[in-house]
Amino acid sequence: MITISGEGLTLADIVAVSRGAKVALSRAPDVLARVAASQGRIETAVAEGEQVYGVTTLYGGMADQRVPVERMVELQHIALWHHKTATGPRLPTEDVRAAMLLRANSLMKGYSGVRLELIQRYVTFLNAGVTPQAYQRGSIGASGDLVPLSYIGASVIGLDPGFLVDWDGAVLDCHTALARLGLDPLVLRPKEGLALNNGTTASTGVAANAMGRAATVFALGLHTQALLAEALLATNQSFHPTIQAVKPHPGQVFSAALMRDLLDGSSLIRSEAAGARGHRQGKLIQDRYSLRCLPQYTGPIADGLAMAARQIVTEANSANDNPLVDPDTGEVYHTGNFLAQYTAIASDQIRLHLAMLLKHLDVQIAMLVTPEFNNGLPPSLVGNTGHGLNMGLKSLQLTCNSVAPLVQFYGRSMADLYPSHAEQFNQNINSQAMNAANLARDSVEASEHFLAAALVFAVQAVELRAATVRPGHYDASDLLSVRNRALYRAARGVALGAPDAARPMLWDDTEGFIQDKVEGILTDLRAGQAIRTAVAPVLAQVDAFLAG
Repeated sequence: MITISGEGLTLADIVAVSRGAKVALSRAPDVLARVAASQGRIETAVAEGEQVYGVTTLYGGMADQRVPVERMVELQHIALWHHKTATGPRLPTEDVRAAMLLRANSLMKGYSGVRLELIQRYVTFLNAGVTPQAYQRGSIGASGDLVPLSYIGASVIGLDPGFLVDWDGAVLDCHTALARLGLDPLVLRPKEGLALNNGTTASTGVAANAMGRAATVFALGLHTQALLAEALLATNQSFHPTIQAVKPHPGQVFSAALMRDLLDGSSLIRSEAAGARGHRQGKLIQDRYSLRCLPQYTGPIADGLAMAARQIVTEANSANDNPLVDPDTGEVYHTGNFLAQYTAIASDQIRLHLAMLLKHLDVQIAMLVTPEFNNGLPPSLVGNTGHGLNMGLKSLQLTCNSVAPLVQFYGRSMADLYPSHAEQFNQNINSQAMNAANLARDSVEASEHFLAAALVFAVQAVELRAATVRPGHYDASDLLSVRNRALYRAARGVALGAPDAARPMLWDDTEGFIQDKVEGILTDLRAGQAIRTAVAPVLAQVDAFLAG
């Protein structure tokens, strides 16, 4: 059970709720008092005739028009009603649930002027598995994620049967869903409609889920790099603590330390302690850049993802609507916390750094399949070289070459592409956070596909390498480091089955589809346990680094 109090939510909490974890509102007296105080302050403002944006005025560029007391409730319903404009793909259930959690969390900070009963609606929907239908397009991440949050807010209050929800595989109108929950449609009070849709919590929910998956991609990417280093007979000197100590960027230090952990105990990694490089006679005296510069290259990725994670978590625990009502002083602030610029920048950074990670892996794969660079492995990692017509993983490399540029394309920034004329020039800057976050999800999904293919390369490579050490014996388990052995056996198992000492994963090209092996790994990565269990120690280290 995850408690919603307005603060303290972690990325892990958000991801857990997006996947179905139960929630409850805090019962702490100080938290409840703040919610009540801010709502009471709005009631007082209305009673005393104070001018408050979105309560006594229309919205945005029309905020110079006054609203009479008798129409203030109607105005709050219109705040949701007139944003039923979305088209395009539906938001995934996980992202809608994250958005609901974060909206409730923001309202529980006690700066939004709403009743506790209204916040409880989000909890009821989340715990019952009722998910409003919302859409990916329509928000520019300024004045909040107005369109998607309006669809969600209108559904939880039962504004109109035209707002639909998903429940146990069925599509229901929100009135039917409320009736099954034992609830009636809720009439909003002044400020409440604006509090439901005027915030950053839709784009930030999407970004939080993308960040959670990106952390796994980064952890698995580094783990795969370690397997490839073993297959390529790399040296461990590149990761030596002294090298990092004299260039002590946090991410570089972290990446090098992680690689040392991952490669510890390997029989394939070359040790060059005290200048022992006799094995390099006739070869380059040092590894090529993609191996030798791994800490320097992946370190900025670690640092960048850590910054993005901190920005998303801070935003997820913020009060981000307008106006804000200080429950302690009663001051009403007309503000811009609804601008989701931090979420947009964080989402841009996720995409940029995943693109950099895949660029690195793609180069390693290119080395792996090229005899001039792979230290004695067959071209394109052909299994049965005596067949004469086998081409190994040649086509799979083309697949990687198609996915990596796509992720690089997704890595282009979105936050700097805003128009400057939205909504009568009132929203004359905006963040484009929802577009940036949706692209982050797309980038993660493509990166997962790439990693599944990269693991096929890694498994085939270490099995062929094992046969160069012990001719005719392809099970690489006892040659690999302890931690890499776990990933190797997990990936091999879900791709084809347990390692076979007599044959590598791919022997003759026509004995089975490569597609099946990639899909086996990808399916397990997204919905299974084998690979997640193998990579769990690395992910724990990555999560700890990202959390600071």
